[in-house]
Amino acid sequence: MKTLAILGGTGKEGAGLAMRWALNGYRVVIGSREASKAQTRAAEMNVELGGDYLTGMANAAAAAAADIVVLSVPYGAHKPTLAGVREACRGKTLVDLTVPLRPPEIMAVNLPPGAAAALEAQAILGPDVAVVAAFQNVSAVKLRQLDRAVDCDVLVCADDEAARAEVSALVAAAGMRAIDAGPLKNAVAAESLTPILLHINRRYKVKGAGIRITGLDNEP
Repeated sequence: MKTLAILGGTGKEGAGLAMRWALNGYRVVIGSREASKAQTRAAEMNVELGGDYLTGMANAAAAAAADIVVLSVPYGAHKPTLAGVREACRGKTLVDLTVPLRPPEIMAVNLPPGAAAALEAQAILGPDVAVVAAFQNVSAVKLRQLDRAVDCDVLVCADDEAARAEVSALVAAAGMRAIDAGPLKNAVAAESLTPILLHINRRYKVKGAGIRITGLDNEP
């Protein structure tokens, strides 16, 4: 089974995915700027899971130890985190969950200078890394309900077909349905859906609004 590094795995969404993947047989390394913080958080999650599932390392070491790197950080930490792990990611797939929110207006679409965080990640990491955009529209609240499938589809945007297949398998392992959403540049639309969902959460007083793609033969 492959090893996953979750950079930003100490946060809510990264932690939820990390625990779901760990329970489905993946080796999971929690990454953080400080190794001690990652180790503490991994230990806390192991207690919650009731076993020795996760380990913690500094981001660069976590990325070096992994087959697939998952980036789950606030947009403000996006560029420096990628710059710090660029060499460790060479030849690998990087899954970018980042949404370029601009506080305090987090319920309004913000297009970054590179049009999408995932496109900026590809520019920073270069052609030797297959960047895939996914999981931007999934609620951390739903991810932490470990005994339930998540009532949400996941849009997967990628230019590399093998990397798209790898990430689609991760989507299924986390209890969701992967939807092929086209090339990486379509991440502009996927990332822009998140502030809309945040607005829906507030407007309708719900937690965890997500998306479903209808009209497919394999609808649940």
